[in-house]
Amino acid sequence: MSTMNVSLPDELKSYVDDQVGGGAYGSTSEYVRDLIRRDMDRQQLRHLLLAGATSEIGPAADDGYFAALRGRTRPGT
Repeated sequence: MSTMNVSLPDELKSYVDDQVGGGAYGSTSEYVRDLIRRDMDRQQLRHLLLAGATSEIGPAADDGYFAALRGRTRPGT
């Protein structure tokens, strides 16, 4: 694992310390790693939404469509 030094204004440093002190995170490193993972997830979701928005229109989501989906999720089918 690599080390990274980050400079923060006092207000942000206090906020991070409060998050760690409140028991939500074990260390400042854990908090920053969680923020980075969440940002990666957000970027991936944004990419998927944009790809979906520019894709062709799919089949109609009518009763038959949902029945087919339910059929695919039943065990043994």
